Amino acid sequence: MSLETLVSPPIAAASPYSPTEFDAYVINSYARFPIVLERGAGCRVWDSEGRDYLDFVAGIATCTLGHAHPAMVNAVNRQIQKLHHVSNLFYIPEQGDLAKWLVEHSCADRVFFCNSGAEANEGAIKLARKYAHTVRGIANPIVLTAHASFHGRTLATITATGQPKYQKNFDPLMPGFHYVPYNDIAALEAAIAQLDADQPQVAAIMLEALQGEGGVRPGDRAYFQRIREICDEKGILLILDEVQVGMGRSGQLWGYENLGIEPDIFTSAKGLGGGIPIGAMLCKSFCDIFQPGDHASTFGGNPFACGVALTVCETLERDNLLQNVQERGEQLREGLRAIAQQYPALVAEVRGWGLINGLVLKEETATVSADIVKAAIAQGLLLVPAGPKVVRFVPPLIVTAAEIEQALGRLNQSLSNLSL
Repeated sequence: MSLETLVSPPIAAASPYSPTEFDAYVINSYARFPIVLERGAGCRVWDSEGRDYLDFVAGIATCTLGHAHPAMVNAVNRQIQKLHHVSNLFYIPEQGDLAKWLVEHSCADRVFFCNSGAEANEGAIKLARKYAHTVRGIANPIVLTAHASFHGRTLATITATGQPKYQKNFDPLMPGFHYVPYNDIAALEAAIAQLDADQPQVAAIMLEALQGEGGVRPGDRAYFQRIREICDEKGILLILDEVQVGMGRSGQLWGYENLGIEPDIFTSAKGLGGGIPIGAMLCKSFCDIFQPGDHASTFGGNPFACGVALTVCETLERDNLLQNVQERGEQLREGLRAIAQQYPALVAEVRGWGLINGLVLKEETATVSADIVKAAIAQGLLLVPAGPKVVRFVPPLIVTAAEIEQALGRLNQSLSNLSL
């Protein structure tokens, strides 16, 4: 099937939905843009007034196959008519099939399923702590994470997140975390030496292969390879948060493949279900030490989520979408670099992997990423900030060359309309 055939024409607009009514009932924990999205197809969405947008947000790197992909539609219909939820007290064939696919396509040996990236990271933290206590005899284990990281919104994962803005007013935070600069091996080695000076305390190092919310910062290959050596030398577990960058978004199936290393534990969510909520914590067999009762999830790994996620995985492989990610990603970066040259006072650099890319604004400019996002919306292009000075581009992995060019044109028009 051609990627272009996934995009159907807009249908007649429904009666406009009132954001005022929405705000009267929904807790205001999001700063929402004033558009009401009602329908999607491929890499496009339509609002309640019938206007179409190129979707380069994709549910924040989640809609792997875009919107209303035929394979997903068929999988949803098939599974909901068969069996959608049973307890993990019973064997679930769809869960086993998905776990098998993930293990056969990664360095992992075992998989635990949950509902989100935060839950997957919680599972990884719990597994690392149990390993530290029972295998290494560490009484008060510490997990090293990076400044500017993002690992979730639960109490443990916002503590793991090295950004104070997410932690404000939620203290007391969870103990057992220590932060180091990202891509700075000297700082990491110094932290380990200090923390382990009297007795071993560092149980795990938890990092993103590419920092997404922290500004689309790719991991340095030499940095991660040295970390792998340190972990092997000291018995420290290496955890990689692949929630945003995994499932093909980096141009490889997993972000760690860009770094030439293998983690002991890694996590997945977002793109795994293509928009259906599912998360996974994957590990190697030597640290697979959970026993019945140690960890659980009511909805995690149910037949519906796993059946759809397996379809996403198989479609990613069957349609060779990794090649599309690599080619369209390079096209997008080339286009963004050309735009950067037109606005040298505004843009500092372009960085990223595959189809997760950032347009980095100069610190001295008064323009912030939200300004550009708002201007792009006016031109029919949906983008998302990655901090105040980075605009993030994370379209569906099915995006076409024509759609990349159209998005670049709309971005260029957006910047020309700003008072720069």
